[in-house]
Amino acid sequence: MGVTFCNKAFDTLLGKYVATHKVTTPYHPQASGQVEVFNRGIKSILSKAVNDNRADWSKKLDDALWSYWTSNKTPIGMSPYMLVFEKACHLPIELEHKALWALKKLNLDWDVA
Repeated sequence: MGVTFCNKAFDTLLGKYVATHKVTTPYHPQASGQVEVFNRGIKSILSKAVNDNRADWSKKLDDALWSYWTSNKTPIGMSPYMLVFEKACHLPIELEHKALWALKKLNLDWDVA
């Protein structure tokens, strides 16, 4: 692993957030259960998004990550995005849809708005 995550500055950061540093070998990633769950989720999303040859997985990775971070997770009862930013993530298309719905509800003209 090298000294990147094994030094005094990193130990200070861990102490600040009262976190424990768990070092695992890259040859045995199963030792880190949370990482395995995350990787399984991303792999599942990517398998549905890429072609059969799977050569274009890197082009879909940003979308897969966005999908993962903004979808609700049952154990925590919210999306990771909401957990970090303390608000729901609204895509521009969702906001446009809600605005259109409100305009129709109030009988307002879309072109004037």
